[in-house]
Amino acid sequence: MTPARQKWSAEVTEHSNAMDLEDHIFEADDAKKIAASLKRSAVHSHRRKAEPFQSAMSMLNFYINRAGKNLPAARRQVLERAKDELRVAFDREKED
Repeated sequence: MTPARQKWSAEVTEHSNAMDLEDHIFEADDAKKIAASLKRSAVHSHRRKAEPFQSAMSMLNFYINRAGKNLPAARRQVLERAKDELRVAFDREKED
């Protein structure tokens, strides 16, 4: 795989209509901190196309999916909890 092909997700994050995110937020160990930061970014971003909740959840899912099998189980667990915290922050119920 060429170096340019390997970095496509970083290019999408930087130059698409994705939200402006706090640096290294997905590395945090606190799911509530991740959710609060994503909510803050989604509400204040002028680069998003969808509503804040959808944009924040999409960015979180994008990060999880981009990491794929390389994402350690403990990190995936924190990020999955961040999804639940994001739902709480936006007063949304978990879909079945």
